[in-house]
Amino acid sequence: MDGFLPTGTVTLLLADAEGSTQLWETQPEQMEAAFARLDQTLAQLVDLHDGTRPQEQGEGDSFVVAFTRASDAVACALDLQRAPLAPVSLRIGVHTGEVQLRDADNYVGPTINRTARLRNLAHGGQTVLSGATEALVVDTLPADVWLTDLGTHELRGVARPERVVQLCHPDLGNHFPPLRTVKSVAAHNFPSYLTSFVGHGPQIAEVCKLLSESRLVTLTGAGGVGKTRLGVHVANQLADQHIDGVWYVDLAPITDPALVAVAAARALGLPDQPGRSTVDMLRWFVRDRRMLVVLDNCEHLLDACAELVVASLDAGPGLTLLATSREPIGVPGEATWRVPSLSLADEAIELFTDRARLAQTGFAVTEDNGAVLAEICRRLDGLPLAIELAAARTRALSLVEILDSLRDRFRLLTGGSRTAVRRQQTLRASVDWSHALLTETERIVFRRLAVFLGGFDLDAAQTVAGGPDMPRFQILDVLALLVDKSLVAADNSAGTTRYRLLETVRQYALEKLGESGEADAARWRHRDHYTAMAALLDAPAGSDYEQRIERAETEIDNLRAAFAWSLENSDVGQAMALASSLQPVWLARGRLREGLAWFDAVLTNDAPHRPDVPAAVRARAYADRAPLAVWVGVIEGIDEAQQAVAIARGADDPALLARALSACGYVAAYYDDNSELARGYFAEAIGLARNMDDPWRLSQILGAQAAGSMLAGNPMAARTAAEECRDLADAIGDQFTSRRSRTALGLAQAHQGDLALAAAQFHWVATDAAAAHDEIFRTDSLTFLAFALAFQGETDAARDAADSAVEAAAGLGGVKAGMAYVSVSQAALAAGAVPAALDAMDAARHCGVLLPQMSARQNAFGAQAALANGDLIT
Repeated sequence: MDGFLPTGTVTLLLADAEGSTQLWETQPEQMEAAFARLDQTLAQLVDLHDGTRPQEQGEGDSFVVAFTRASDAVACALDLQRAPLAPVSLRIGVHTGEVQLRDADNYVGPTINRTARLRNLAHGGQTVLSGATEALVVDTLPADVWLTDLGTHELRGVARPERVVQLCHPDLGNHFPPLRTVKSVAAHNFPSYLTSFVGHGPQIAEVCKLLSESRLVTLTGAGGVGKTRLGVHVANQLADQHIDGVWYVDLAPITDPALVAVAAARALGLPDQPGRSTVDMLRWFVRDRRMLVVLDNCEHLLDACAELVVASLDAGPGLTLLATSREPIGVPGEATWRVPSLSLADEAIELFTDRARLAQTGFAVTEDNGAVLAEICRRLDGLPLAIELAAARTRALSLVEILDSLRDRFRLLTGGSRTAVRRQQTLRASVDWSHALLTETERIVFRRLAVFLGGFDLDAAQTVAGGPDMPRFQILDVLALLVDKSLVAADNSAGTTRYRLLETVRQYALEKLGESGEADAARWRHRDHYTAMAALLDAPAGSDYEQRIERAETEIDNLRAAFAWSLENSDVGQAMALASSLQPVWLARGRLREGLAWFDAVLTNDAPHRPDVPAAVRARAYADRAPLAVWVGVIEGIDEAQQAVAIARGADDPALLARALSACGYVAAYYDDNSELARGYFAEAIGLARNMDDPWRLSQILGAQAAGSMLAGNPMAARTAAEECRDLADAIGDQFTSRRSRTALGLAQAHQGDLALAAAQFHWVATDAAAAHDEIFRTDSLTFLAFALAFQGETDAARDAADSAVEAAAGLGGVKAGMAYVSVSQAALAAGAVPAALDAMDAARHCGVLLPQMSARQNAFGAQAALANGDLIT
């Protein structure tokens, strides 16, 4: 439409071609032809929909069209996106507001600026509308058009955020990456999906609205209805509204309610904190943060989840929780929202079509098969998991054959209000049918895989699912078939393939395993496999030790299951052995409290004194528990370690005796403040290790001795032990023990006056510990680095290191946090800032000190600060 530009309240359409610069360089002839078609199409559509184009068309391949009616603008945008313009792909923004004229032929001001910023959020082929335009057109949309809520987003350079909706139509691509927002907020630990998210468009908006009104929303519904997928999608949609990120906690592998808080802490990246419970640590972490946390699969841990939810929400006013569960968690303030099945009119068919195209290239819905497909989706009750399992069968079956199979196997429940039961039965029918299509060999492997928790690798599958009736070499082929049939998921993103059963499918497989009479045999094979894997940590060889620890960390859920199975079957000796084998994991990965809990579980009541528990295993458990208790700060004495020594002497086992003596020396050095006693224990242990030519055990003892010597004020002895420990640990590939030795070595160098060398040592440890997620020695090295720099007069660098130490120790508390604040005090004293030094010492005292030796050292530094302030009494 020619003539003057409309004024007043106007709807603007701004568009440009995505990636046009590169396209012009790589496809100049195609682009020239495409833009000729675009110019012709645009002229026709502007006239058809009563639009007006300003004289200036903007920069590059962009254009502006003004409309007096918002509905005309939307119709024009739809026709533009449906036009054959390839390789040009338009991104379009539509917004309504009052306009200002620069002159008779051009607009200027906030409305056109907001429209431009709105367009910049979109991807090629995508049309987005502002909330203002949505309100005007929602009741007058063109045929087959719908709007999808994309949330509220900040626009670059614009003060007020904008609600954004997407224009959708069956002829258009309706699935795009997240909008190009001003900032990207981190999403932590979320599962990645290789398939598109289909359906639940209206539900997304409802859940988002509910989350804006309630701090706890629980998505409920039957297994397989899509609770997790919807929760993850909603969380990603809302990421920009939570400045401290969105986080994902998967509770499906957790079977012990006591580990719910531990699982949450791990997902949030929090280490164990000596002197502080896991729940208190979580409360501290969320208290000042604006974050969204998804708690997935809560139904089997409701009481523990309720306690965690109440404690977390009470501590963190900026925390929002989105839970998924088959039933409500049952706490005050909880808003529950039942996830419905997919709409049979469109969403279910769209999901089936999308997944069938992955299984059979070229699959399409036609007039001939449309009615059959609609009936399949109806029989599957619109449940996503059931639909995906059915769609995978299009590789081998026609739609008519699929429908016939469903008719033979489904029992659709009716009546009453027990919708959850009906959906569960429908899902069971779907999995029953999928299971019935497996060969007998596939069924055997499928049910045996149910014993795994948290996933598994090929070697584990071959060991556990194999047997006299199932050769190892055959497992790989069967496993690949189960992956193809969507009963097993495969993930090779980490370089090696890891498999897992969806939790709902795993529960089904468990029932089949129980019916087969093979359950106990499979669990024993599972227990023995992971016990053998853990045993490798206690006798390292070569330089792959760190990789072994990493593998154990990955398999922690299976190791927990192996431990639980041993206890369940009263095999306390194997449970003790497994707990001891994992000692390097408890230490190097900061799982101090979990390791201590395992030892407490096997060393309580009469379990250690049972005749079927070998004395050597019992002694080893006593010896390994003691250092953990020291690190956590809950040890009450040296008795347990001395029991280990007594048993080892009676058993005439030099290796065990060296282990027990080292534990006694460690406890004596840190808790009893008895350096002479500690020195005797270490000396005997070292002699035994040298006689056995055991570099692994020797490195452990030397590391403990180096730390104990520093506590006793003997830097020469500490340096000698630390240097030998370092060389042995590096040869084995034990990075944790290497960092331990280098920290002690740095302390010895500092005490001997070589501050520059000590500072370099601490800096190396801090860098290596950060890369290994070792917060314990990262904190220690930064603390000691601050001391070394302060003593050299490098006050600014000392304060930076001390501040970093305080930050690193924030999640540890207790002794570590206390000493970090002491380093702040020393850095302040070096700079002459006495009041700041006193404040830091006051903060250190509030952290609490659990070990006598560390308490004495903290008091000594406090006296320095008091003396600098002229306080001769304190």
